[in-house]
Amino acid sequence: MKDLVHSHHHSNKHIKAISNRLSRTIGHLESVKRMVEMDKDCSEILIQLAAIKGEVNNTAKAILKEHLAHCMIHFVLEKDEQGIEDLNKAIDMFMK
Repeated sequence: MKDLVHSHHHSNKHIKAISNRLSRTIGHLESVKRMVEMDKDCSEILIQLAAIKGEVNNTAKAILKEHLAHCMIHFVLEKDEQGIEDLNKAIDMFMK
């Protein structure tokens, strides 16, 4: 997928919050990998994977809310139809 370039910037607070969420999710995923390597119970692993899936979805929701609150307003004001089209493509890919 091509890198999309914003013509504006997100706040440092937002970037840090998303980065922290992703770091926690990565740590959680690494823990599950260790569980697999230690041959832990499959049910426990599946429960942990469900929690990770929830973390990823919540991170996506936070990104989408920020996008709608800031990026989309910018796209509308600039009459940038490509930005709206890109959001629709991203939502379609995420929700497959």
